[in-house]
Amino acid sequence: MKHSPARTRRPRSLHPLLPLLTLALLLAACASMGNPSGGPRDEDPPRFVKATPPSGTRDFTGSRITLEFNELINVKDAFTKVVVSPPSASVPRVSSQGRRVTVDFRDTLLPNTTYSIDFANSIEDNNEGNKLSSFTYTFSTGPDLDTLRVSGMVLDALTLEPRQGILVGLHSDTTASAFTTSRFERMAKTDDRGRFTIYGLKAVPYRIYALEDKDGDMKYANPEEDLAFTMTTVTPWAERIQTTDTIFNLLTGAVDTVKTRMRTLYLPNDILLRSFNSGRRQQFVENYERLDSTRIHIRLNTPEDRLPAITFPDLPDITGALVRENSATRDTLTWWLPPALVSTDTIRAAIHYERLDSLSMPYAVSDTLRFITSRPRPAAKNSDKTKKDAEGKDAPKAETPQSPLLVSRVGSSERDVYAPVLLDFSRPVVHLDTTAIRVEVKADTLWQPLPSPPAISMADTLQPRRLKIEYPWAYGSQYRVSVDTLAAMDMYGDMSRPASIEFSTRPEEYYSSLTLTLKGLPDGVPALVQLLDASEKLIRAVPVSGGRAYLPYLPAGKYYPRVLIDHDGDGKWTPGDYAAGRLPETAYYSPKAINLRSNWDTEQEWDVFSINIDQMKPYAILKNKPERVKGSEDPMKRQQDEEDAAAEEEARRTGNYNPFEQSGKRRR
Repeated sequence: MKHSPARTRRPRSLHPLLPLLTLALLLAACASMGNPSGGPRDEDPPRFVKATPPSGTRDFTGSRITLEFNELINVKDAFTKVVVSPPSASVPRVSSQGRRVTVDFRDTLLPNTTYSIDFANSIEDNNEGNKLSSFTYTFSTGPDLDTLRVSGMVLDALTLEPRQGILVGLHSDTTASAFTTSRFERMAKTDDRGRFTIYGLKAVPYRIYALEDKDGDMKYANPEEDLAFTMTTVTPWAERIQTTDTIFNLLTGAVDTVKTRMRTLYLPNDILLRSFNSGRRQQFVENYERLDSTRIHIRLNTPEDRLPAITFPDLPDITGALVRENSATRDTLTWWLPPALVSTDTIRAAIHYERLDSLSMPYAVSDTLRFITSRPRPAAKNSDKTKKDAEGKDAPKAETPQSPLLVSRVGSSERDVYAPVLLDFSRPVVHLDTTAIRVEVKADTLWQPLPSPPAISMADTLQPRRLKIEYPWAYGSQYRVSVDTLAAMDMYGDMSRPASIEFSTRPEEYYSSLTLTLKGLPDGVPALVQLLDASEKLIRAVPVSGGRAYLPYLPAGKYYPRVLIDHDGDGKWTPGDYAAGRLPETAYYSPKAINLRSNWDTEQEWDVFSINIDQMKPYAILKNKPERVKGSEDPMKRQQDEEDAAAEEEARRTGNYNPFEQSGKRRR
């Protein structure tokens, strides 16, 4: 039997498979395709390369300046951000193209004058929008170049908010009239932190101001503009100082080199301007109407220091019979008409108040207004709509003296133990019989008279319809106010109807209290502590006595303390007055919020001036937050977080940690 010789297996040729393999590789490559990374994200601002003519040029005679940068750039909001000092009648034209910024002057430049162009943060790169901050170019039209500068910041006097984009200017004319009659000699705008630097100054005294320049005239001629000023002059100067630069090893983080160098320090560099609004606005009648047959209503544009007067040209003797009701700010007023005018469909009245002239001085004006009663049309006989309007609802009835005099509760049925109970009558009360008003407390299921009589009276002359009942209410109790028939009589001779109103007081454990011990306040100067919520709404205010402020009956929650130096002792913050040379009253914030729990009494020390004023206001309630540099965390927020973490760690270490408050004790 023959065996066939063994055959050697040859490798199969790959030539027929090459097209398939190539296609598979291409498909795999396509499936994994992606955009190239392009390297790290560009987070650097544009870098200035050169200027034509160079910055610091003297004897400049041209009308154009060209600046070049290392990348494509844009100039954003040049009209509002770029400031040229001294200002001219026509604003220079600022434009960008490619890597260049061009400034064209439209007016003839002043001779022998140093000019500065403050670009703020208007220059940014074309791709990522990285901004070049605090870039300034200077030149002189004469042989001398003024190189001094002053710096500082502008904060809102009451809220300590940094004033962003507000104009800050100087006058070498130190008389008070320069601010109101002349444009600023030199100026700058604040950045996102309220900081400013004014360049090109001489070593002479200046008066410095801040202005929310709404009309663009660069002077304080509009009383509605916010402003700031100082009582003293500033004289710029400079000195040479030695500074130290530390260079770190990028790989190890260790210090590599320490170098010292000399540099120029320009002073003063810590000017603080507190801005305010005078509260003066042009007054006019914003709205007026006749609410019904018994009332006419007027709303003014702005609060009034003095109450407007009203007269009736056709009925000169009727004015004294009116009853006025107005808001606390005197800008919303209601006059209740006497019976002789109720049936009159059309009334002509003159309103007398004050307006401001061009120098913000008040002068008397009178507006004659017509008040017309809109009476419903009589319904057709046998009509189904006699009592229904077109939408099928009860037709509204005009208030008339013949309708009953009713009483209702003001606010909710749950009351604070420290507050009076307020009731409102439907019309002004001219006679009140307090013996016809009873207040009872509920004991178990029975109503019993109070152990002692409460104090019952009309609230005040501004509110002729409001009844006030004062009593040392007990915690967590139920009360009832009973108003008997004929307890009150209104101005039309109508008597009140009987009413029964119930309310309850909050329990003691609902409340917390706060005692603040303030350090650093000036002796003998009145001060006021205010508690604000997260929206900066005023919750409570008490005067400081002996360096302490006690605030009882507080609901649980997070509060932000603020102290006002109340120079005039009127119990509120008072703005400044430039014409009178009066600065605004000063305010300071506690940098930490205070968390209060129900049924806890909290005591805390507050060193008012322990940190700089621009860092006082807590970041959580700061509204004008600074712009965050791309790729970095906001330093103010980081500082706030570090302080909160340190306080929490210290509380944990000492065993006093509480997630709601830092110090305090529970009531028994």
